[in-house]
Amino acid sequence: MLLTLNAASLRSSLRARGHARMSLEDLPGFTREVLGLHGLNLSTDLLKGAGRGQLEALRSAADRAACACLLLTENTPLSLSSKASVSGPALERLEKVIRAAYLLGCPAAAISIKAPDSDEAFGVIVDRLKKVIEIAEGMDMNLLIAPREGLTARPERVTDLIKKIGGFRVGTFPDFETASTQDDPVAYIRRLTPYASVVSASTKGFVGIDPKEKTDPEAFVDETVLEHEQYDLQPLVGGVRSVGFDGTLAIDYRGTGDGTQGVIRSKRAIEAAIEREAEQEK
Repeated sequence: MLLTLNAASLRSSLRARGHARMSLEDLPGFTREVLGLHGLNLSTDLLKGAGRGQLEALRSAADRAACACLLLTENTPLSLSSKASVSGPALERLEKVIRAAYLLGCPAAAISIKAPDSDEAFGVIVDRLKKVIEIAEGMDMNLLIAPREGLTARPERVTDLIKKIGGFRVGTFPDFETASTQDDPVAYIRRLTPYASVVSASTKGFVGIDPKEKTDPEAFVDETVLEHEQYDLQPLVGGVRSVGFDGTLAIDYRGTGDGTQGVIRSKRAIEAAIEREAEQEK
């Protein structure tokens, strides 16, 4: 598995009171050289106001840094089952996200769906997404669905939706934090991961660690164990590995304090979990 960065983790560095501390074009180099991560997930809020030229410039910077843009995520859940006056703009937004992802060189875009868990909504969404998938297919793009409350709350409902839409261009975007809220987090992540090309390795905080404390990216002390505070990362990593996942784990630090420090700690904790799982499999 390849470890990548969800750029939202560094939101405070990218946007501080409306002013950029780090430009988006600097982000790929920083991700590769300082954080030691191998790709980028971007969210649409970070690209607000960016035109075609800026997206292509970011793609070029990512290519130079050998840190490709791999996923563009739409922040706002899309009302795809609503009446045409609501779903029309949502579908237009979805097409714009797919085209922006294409300009960035991303092989995939991710969305979440705002809809009730009903058979009527299910049927409407299937019909509408089939048309969107045709557009994505023409660009060699994939569409990933991030589960949320409502229609996509249960993993079996998500997989049924994917199967009904059909083709090879639609998949899932599982998330560690969401999985942790389920009755059986490991079963949940195992159910969704076979349909995923990216899994969100979301983190929040670590036991006994002040989020304001600085961490040297080069200093890896083997005997220092970082224990994730809100939920155990180990079984979630194990669940992902158990289904033969060979995509990317995108580190998404959602805690307080400096995002860079949070990402560094998250990377160490997830790498340690991967190593422990590998040892147990021997």
